[in-house]
Amino acid sequence: MATIEEALEIERLERDIFRGASTKTQLARTFGGQVAGQALVSAVRTVEPRFQVHSLHGYFLRPGNPQEPTVYQVERIRDGRSFCTRRVTGIQEGAAIFTMSASFHVGDEGPEHQDVMPEVQAPEELPDASTVMSPELLWAMREWEHWDIRMVPQENVARRDGVVSPQQVWFRYRHPLPDDPLFHVCTLAYMSDMTLLGSSKVIHPHEPTQTASLDHAMWFLRPFRADDWLLYDQASPSAGFGRALTGGKIFTREGRLVAAVVQEGLIRTLRES
Repeated sequence: MATIEEALEIERLERDIFRGASTKTQLARTFGGQVAGQALVSAVRTVEPRFQVHSLHGYFLRPGNPQEPTVYQVERIRDGRSFCTRRVTGIQEGAAIFTMSASFHVGDEGPEHQDVMPEVQAPEELPDASTVMSPELLWAMREWEHWDIRMVPQENVARRDGVVSPQQVWFRYRHPLPDDPLFHVCTLAYMSDMTLLGSSKVIHPHEPTQTASLDHAMWFLRPFRADDWLLYDQASPSAGFGRALTGGKIFTREGRLVAAVVQEGLIRTLRES
């Protein structure tokens, strides 16, 4: 399947108009992480290099056709001395399928603190997901064959008071990536949509559901590399009315908190006909 370089490839059509590549896939609709990643790459292409992306907020409006390219229109909302803002709309067949606001910052000095990474099994102690997936889910490992994904077994997930639906996942890109920090940020935007909504299923493992991402927000806190091990510490604090709220903190294996994610998704019970 597509490499991350292929998945994030965009072509400039006009000053603020870009076209994202369609890639080989088994999915019936465009992967949300690819749309978010391509939208972010489009926004980055309109910003001076001294600005670094620090947050994004996106809404998945319609399912995308994975066989068709997506056109991204970038609006230059603000260009300030310390911050700049871009709004990006992803379009297929004349209809918006995704919209995103992204904020960029030059960086300043200030106080610093972070939450402590939970105690967790090292990734080397866990099997590669591609070797333990059930036959009906092996397609997922073929789809994302360039990612090394290792799920922490539920019996070994760090438990915290009041957290009802926790999940922990180690992941990294299998191959060396370019040194450009913004490429790693866009790669993480792509990856952050993967597995997160699954945290809402932890305490409903046998209930058949239909799921889809509805919105997605990220904050990039410290530098990192997506081809090094990252821990995605996830939880779903609430589910109801056919929707689930999920969130995650992303740490390096040294314990540095590098990103935070919040997502709401559709989680609709499937009824037997």
